[in-house]
Amino acid sequence: MPRCDAQRSEPGHESVKMDVLIIGAGAAGLMCAIAAGQRGRRVLLVDHANKAGKKILMSGGGRCNFTNLGVSPANYLSANPHFAKSALARYTPRDFIALVDRHRIAWHEKELGQLFCDDSSKQIVRMLLDECAAAGVAVEVGCGVQRVRKTPEGFSVATARGEVHAESLVVATGGLSIPGMGATGFGYELARQFGHQVLPTRAGLVPLTLSGKHQEHYQDLAGVAVPMVEASVGRQGFRGGLLFTHRGISGPSILQVSSYWQPGDDLRIDLLPDLDVGAWLTEQRVARPLAELKTVLGDGLPKRLAQRLCEQWLGNRPMRQYRDAELAQVGAQLKAWPITASGSEGYRTAEVTLGGVDTDGLSSSTMQSKQVPGLYFIGEVVDVTGWLGGYNFQWAWASGQAAGAVA
Repeated sequence: MPRCDAQRSEPGHESVKMDVLIIGAGAAGLMCAIAAGQRGRRVLLVDHANKAGKKILMSGGGRCNFTNLGVSPANYLSANPHFAKSALARYTPRDFIALVDRHRIAWHEKELGQLFCDDSSKQIVRMLLDECAAAGVAVEVGCGVQRVRKTPEGFSVATARGEVHAESLVVATGGLSIPGMGATGFGYELARQFGHQVLPTRAGLVPLTLSGKHQEHYQDLAGVAVPMVEASVGRQGFRGGLLFTHRGISGPSILQVSSYWQPGDDLRIDLLPDLDVGAWLTEQRVARPLAELKTVLGDGLPKRLAQRLCEQWLGNRPMRQYRDAELAQVGAQLKAWPITASGSEGYRTAEVTLGGVDTDGLSSSTMQSKQVPGLYFIGEVVDVTGWLGGYNFQWAWASGQAAGAVA
């Protein structure tokens, strides 16, 4: 259960009546509060953390990758891949960009449609809090929730500052990722309390770990980065950087594919995705017959990695000693290099939580519970998880807007 931070608690209320109570002052909760407040609803937003928007503040290296120009339902994982369509269609990246522009926040596109603040993620949090203030939303941080009950009028919620009665209750508590920032399973507990199914959760957008001989082969390469690879599990592949760590592998390509990988799955890395490696090596044999294979590969890959590949697996001879078939085989190996991961770094470093509140129990247009009128689930707590690159923020904005428009 979330706990109140007593050091930040202020003299509270014994009992108040609101139209909408939102639990969770992250991206989805803030957006929902704004939308509901702008409709003239009396809105209270509470969070057990000591400040609003903590994940926003740390995202994108402190510059907040706040959306992606290429958002589509195909960029999300869910047991029901159609669920996200309605909300995403009705609140688009352009809608959020318009809000950012109104607040004169400078931004830029980094790559692959990813949008970042030029300056600081603090600007996005300030924008959202300013919008909340303009809409008359009350925001109370450092205030946890101890109990939630359904009443004939709506909901009765015991908070660290007193009892709150509300017609609508919105659960925007996030997932289990990064518990060091206060993440808990409280939203899942509430869902179960009210009869909702919660699908199994696991860490997503997370570095993968190696063990045994698989770790021994690579552990002294910690810090070595390959600027562009393509990591694949089954038919799902992602391009991006690869970074060797003390415990395994990371980098954008690995974080992306981690959401699709599960223990036992076959993970393959195209180490030179922009090259026909076999043909390139054949050309190098003509141009540099006396150069060793590790030297030639060191022109396309980090030299330490090239040396390790040759020492451990590929062998190493002067290029003139390789036949066409051998170079073709080396090329094929480098285009689908197998790495056997044993697990992931888990929720401690995961950017998102896969799984969550089953969408079968929710309205895709409003996020309202089909079982309990007036109860809503939005953002990461729901079984909708986006790719790396601003997609999860867009789901937070879209699902928050969907609930706030009706709650």
